[in-house]
Amino acid sequence: MLVAATESEASRPAPGAGVRSSRRRRRASILFALAVATAAVFVVSLGLGPVPIAPGDIIRVLVRALGGDADTVENGLVITQLRLPRALLALLAGAGLAVAGAAMQAYFRNPLAEPGVTGVASGAAVGAVTVIVLGASAIGAWVLPVAAFVGAVTVLVVIQLIVLASRDRSPVTVLLLGIAMNAFCGAVTGAIVANAEDSQTVRGALFWLQGDLTSASWRDFALVAVPAVLGIACLGGLARELNALLLGDETAESMGVSVTRVRAALLVLSAVIVGSVVAVTGVIGFVGLVAPHAVRLMLGSDHRFLLPGAAMLGGMFLVMADTVARLAPGGGAWQTGIVTALVGAPVFVVLVLRTRDVARRAA
Repeated sequence: MLVAATESEASRPAPGAGVRSSRRRRRASILFALAVATAAVFVVSLGLGPVPIAPGDIIRVLVRALGGDADTVENGLVITQLRLPRALLALLAGAGLAVAGAAMQAYFRNPLAEPGVTGVASGAAVGAVTVIVLGASAIGAWVLPVAAFVGAVTVLVVIQLIVLASRDRSPVTVLLLGIAMNAFCGAVTGAIVANAEDSQTVRGALFWLQGDLTSASWRDFALVAVPAVLGIACLGGLARELNALLLGDETAESMGVSVTRVRAALLVLSAVIVGSVVAVTGVIGFVGLVAPHAVRLMLGSDHRFLLPGAAMLGGMFLVMADTVARLAPGGGAWQTGIVTALVGAPVFVVLVLRTRDVARRAA
C-alpha cells in the first residue's frame, strides 16, 4: 500500500504546476495583445498627418512596396519615402532603448535604472554637438551619427578601463562612474554650446539634444538597424543569465553563470544599442525607463517574457510619441523627446506608486 501510495503521489502534477501553466498562458496572452496593439499603432501612425490615408490604402501600399511598385499607388510616395522610414525608425529605436533599459535594470538590480545611466548617451551628445558647432556636418550626412557613436563608445571604453584599473567590477562602481561621466559630458556639452558663434548653431544643437525624428530617412534606419537588432537579439539570448543575476551574484555563480562576463556583455550590448539609436535620433528619454518598468508590472521579472514585452511596448510608445509630435500645434515643431518626457514623467510616477502599493499588499 505504501508503494501504491507513493506511485500515486508521483503521478500527480507537482503542486503549483497548474498555477505555472496559467501564468504562462496569461503572459502569452499579454504578449500577443502587445503585438497586436503595436502593429495597429504602427499602421495608424502611417495614416495620420497633413494628408490622411485610410488603413486599407496603407496596407495596399505596403503590399505593393514588397513588389517594388508602391510608387504607382496613390499616396505611395508619402508612405514609402516619408512616413514609413520614420515610423520604422521610431519602432526600432523604442524597442532598442526599452530592451537596453531592461538590461541595465537587471545589471544594477534596480527597476529605476535606465539606458543612459552609464553615460553613453551623454558621450554621444558630446560627439554630436561638437560636429554641429564646428559645422563638420556639412561634410556629409554620415558625419553627425558617426561622431555621436564614437562619443558613446569612448565613454564606454573609459569606464571599462577605469574598472579594470581599479579591479572593482561591482555595479556600484559602474553606477558611480556613470554618474561622473554624465556630469562631465554634460558640462562639456554645455561649454561647447555656450561658445557657439551664432544662434542658428545653438538652435541646431539644442534641437538634437531634445531628440527628434523629423528628418528620419531610410539611411538613418539602415544606420540603426544592424547594431540595434544584433544588440536586442544578443540580450534576448542572455535572458536566463539576466534572471540568474536577479538572485544575487553568489547564487548566479552557483548556477554556472559567469557574472563578470555577463555584466561586461550587458554593458557593451546596451552601449551599442543606445549609441546607435542616440547617434541618429538624438537623446530621447523615458522610453528605456517607463517601458520595462510597465511590462514588469504586467509580466513579472522573467526576462524571457520581459525583454520581448519591453521591446514591443517601447516601440509602440515611441511611435505614438512621434505621431503626437507630428500632429501637435505649430506644424510639427515639437520634438519627439519633448513628447516622451511630457508623457513619460507622469506615467512613471504612477507606475512607481502602483509598484509601492503592490509591495505593501505583498507584505
